[in-house]
Amino acid sequence: MSTLPKEVLREMITGGNLKTAGDLHSYLKDMFKDALQEMLEAELDVELGYSKGDKINKQTDNRRNGYTEKTVKTNYGEIPIEVPRDRNGEFEPIVVPKNKRDISGIEEKVISLYARGMSTRDIHDQIKDIYGIELSADMVSKITDNIIPQIKEWQNRPLESIYPFVFMDAIHYKVREDGQIKSKAAYVVLGVNLDGFKDVIGIWIGENESSKFWLGVLNDLKNRGLEDVLIFSVDGLTGLKEAIQAAYPKAEIQRCIIHQLRNSFKYINYKDLKEFARDFKEVYKSANEDAALESLGELEEKWGKKYPYAIKSWEINWDVLSPFFKYPSEIRIIMYTTNIIEGFHRQLRKVTKTKSVFPSDQSLEKMLYLASQNVIKKWTQRYRNWDSILNQLMIFFEGRIEKHLK
Repeated sequence: MSTLPKEVLREMITGGNLKTAGDLHSYLKDMFKDALQEMLEAELDVELGYSKGDKINKQTDNRRNGYTEKTVKTNYGEIPIEVPRDRNGEFEPIVVPKNKRDISGIEEKVISLYARGMSTRDIHDQIKDIYGIELSADMVSKITDNIIPQIKEWQNRPLESIYPFVFMDAIHYKVREDGQIKSKAAYVVLGVNLDGFKDVIGIWIGENESSKFWLGVLNDLKNRGLEDVLIFSVDGLTGLKEAIQAAYPKAEIQRCIIHQLRNSFKYINYKDLKEFARDFKEVYKSANEDAALESLGELEEKWGKKYPYAIKSWEINWDVLSPFFKYPSEIRIIMYTTNIIEGFHRQLRKVTKTKSVFPSDQSLEKMLYLASQNVIKKWTQRYRNWDSILNQLMIFFEGRIEKHLK
């Protein structure tokens, strides 16, 4: 599975007029040279304390003083670069150190370590051990900033015109903003495409989870070419159902049964919890909706007086809890819970656990993007019995899939 979307690769091949493996290597070599040059310029910015042309923030007598030509050995072969100089001769480049001509792998190593959630201190120690180079936290940030255009390109990439299943949920982080520590939500959307493969459709950073922000996300998906979704699986956020109906009025909406159970369990005394959970299993494991309603009625007779709200919340939300009953087990297993997205969140938490507070939204965005790309690489298997599932969906959603088949 490629690490870049097919559309991006195709555009790169067409735009770069790439016809042979040699053409591709030359293209990537030129890209790396440009990135390396930018890293050197960024490093001098850090050294001097101001960017080129930024006279306002200049607080030093030192200044830029042309370039020294140098040829370095990289993963793409030998590359000629121009190393910027300062007037006082104090600038000691880190990415391309003086008297060092083999720099293969440094940037890639830094980004790889960052993607695994390593702290800047750990990255500093690793790079020093491997290359004998001191990298400051500022430089780690500058190097990882090189992926920002890549993130924007990924976040705005065209989408497939239909996804049979889409899962939506948010994961929360602490971020420093305007001198305060604020709780931010990373809005995550996963999809299963017509070929039965999982994909991360996008990640958005916003204020605490709200249906208004989710509506903006849904409209963004439409603007990127996602015309139709058959089934949304979501949590129980107030207003989310209405947001989906506004953006995709023909979609089926399934509230996550596991989320609903957790909400119900909040009202149950611990000594009753095991028995209550066992009784509720009879509801959501029922063969059909009629049997489920019958089990829910029996549950109300048994527990309704003691825990009225726990039962009432199921009755109030039955229209979004019950859709999965009309489908065969293969489809039910996919849609009745957002476990797929919670599993993805667990992978993100493994990477972000070393960060109690992120210094900015962009810092959080970089780490989540890199972590998500590592997860996507492992999604190489499509859903079992996908051909059967797709045929079932074609019957349930007549005509909606066929017009999107190529």
